[in-house]
Amino acid sequence: MSKPEFEPLRPPGALPEAEMIARARAFRDHLRGRRTVRDFSDRAVPRALIEAAIEAAGSAPSGANLQPWHFVAIADPAIKREIRRAAEEEERAFYGGRAPQEWLEALAPLGTDEHKPFLETAPWLIAIFAERNGRLPDGRPVKHYYVPESVGIATGFLIAALHEAGLVTLTHTPSPMGFLNRILKRPENEKPYILLVAGHPAEGAMVPRIGKKRLDEIASWL
Repeated sequence: MSKPEFEPLRPPGALPEAEMIARARAFRDHLRGRRTVRDFSDRAVPRALIEAAIEAAGSAPSGANLQPWHFVAIADPAIKREIRRAAEEEERAFYGGRAPQEWLEALAPLGTDEHKPFLETAPWLIAIFAERNGRLPDGRPVKHYYVPESVGIATGFLIAALHEAGLVTLTHTPSPMGFLNRILKRPENEKPYILLVAGHPAEGAMVPRIGKKRLDEIASWL
């Protein structure tokens, strides 16, 4: 077992308490403006923006720092078309009988159905894969730990980074998603986690009128 190596922490810099609170509230308000969008424009988004957002996601904490994720950014129209066909096939089965009535009732206020045109319209799809295992720098195989937790945090970073850049997103999770391994030629040790749709909203895009729980509903103080 190798001996751990450490380096001095480079802190973000001391700030007055009032500024710290102001920054936290500004970030809160910025994220509160984020909405899940299903009406996308085909307006182009530069690859450099997507690269920076994925790099931000890759900075997320992970179990033993094994970083058990892989991101596939898709702009090719033919591949997006193939993904849409496969996703809609699964969604037809879902809405046509696979999903329990209780789940369909929970989805009803969002107005979703099996039709997913945004998978072709949006300029970018980002398929996020969770790696069950991998290899160390010296080539030895290694089991990954806390994979769902780690990939979930990285996905949150990615969504926040894209929102910060002025884009809108949609987390799409057709079930099952094994078709992504086939279409994107990903290995068996990678499990599709989320298909993130990213781009600009269509002109006149509408979103459901929904709210978020209040602080006293989601937090306790002891």
